Amino acid sequence: MTAGPGPTRAERARRFGETAIKTPANAVTFMRLLFAIPVLVWILDQRDANWGTFAGWFFLAVTDGLDGWLARRDGTTRSGAFLDPLADKILVTGGFVALAIRGDIAWLPVLIVAAREGGVSIWRSLAGRRGISVPARRLGKWKANAQFFAVGIVLFPPTEDLPQLYNAFLWLAVALSVVSAVDLVLAARRANPGPSSRSMPDAHRVSETRERGSLPSGGIRKRP
Repeated sequence: MTAGPGPTRAERARRFGETAIKTPANAVTFMRLLFAIPVLVWILDQRDANWGTFAGWFFLAVTDGLDGWLARRDGTTRSGAFLDPLADKILVTGGFVALAIRGDIAWLPVLIVAAREGGVSIWRSLAGRRGISVPARRLGKWKANAQFFAVGIVLFPPTEDLPQLYNAFLWLAVALSVVSAVDLVLAARRANPGPSSRSMPDAHRVSETRERGSLPSGGIRKRP
C-alpha cells in the first residue's frame, strides 16, 4: 500500500500550532507594547528632536520586523495575526498623537490615520463574527512602514528644521493608509464572494421547467 505524501518542509519547520499564544513572536510584540509607553512619554516630554527619542522609536520600528520574521520562522498563529497589527496601530497612532500634541505636525493627518485604524479594526471584528475572512495584505505592511518612517523623520535631529520634508512623508503615509484600507475591503470581497450570478439563469430555467410541467388549474393532461 502506497503511503500518502509526507509533511512539507514548512510543516516540518513549524514549531507552534495556529492556536499557540506563548511564542517568541508574541513575546516580542508584548515587549514592543511595554517599551512604547516610556518612549511615547519621552517624546511628549522632549519639545525638540533628539537622538534619544529617535533611537527609541527606531527600536520600536525595527522590532516590528523582528516579530514578523519570528512568526514566519516558527509558524504563524491566530494570536500573532491579531496582536501584531494591533501593536502597530497603537504605536503609530500614539506616535502621531504625541507629535501633534508637541505641535510638530497638524491634527488633520492624525485624525485621518486614527479614523482609518479604528474603522478597520471595527470592520475586521464585525467581519470575523460573520465568518468573513480578511486576508492580510502586503500594502498594509507598506502602510505601517511608511507610518513608522513618518514619525521617525520628525524625530530625526538633522531633519528637525525641514517641515516641508517630513510633512511630505507624513501625507504619503496618510495616503497609503487610506488606499490600503480600500484594498483590504476589496480583497476581503474577492476572498468571500457572494452568491454567483451564474446560478441565477439556472434557477430561472428550473422555475420555467416546473411551471411548464405543472398541470393547469382544474385541467387534465391528455395522453399522447
